[in-house]
Amino acid sequence: MDHIAKARTLFGVAAVLSFFLSIFLWFVVDRQQGLFVGLWVPSILALGALTLSGRAVRS
Repeated sequence: MDHIAKARTLFGVAAVLSFFLSIFLWFVVDRQQGLFVGLWVPSILALGALTLSGRAVRS
């Protein structure tokens, strides 16, 4: 498995775990905490897309 495939897997697993954690928090602990953790999912996926795009971001 090459480095890009490992990175994709890592970001995917992190997003899925965050999603399930947010569902758990929403129904069991507190809705606001579940919503906060649920916002991590698109952030993790965006970070993964930015990291794996292979282009440097310049302002």
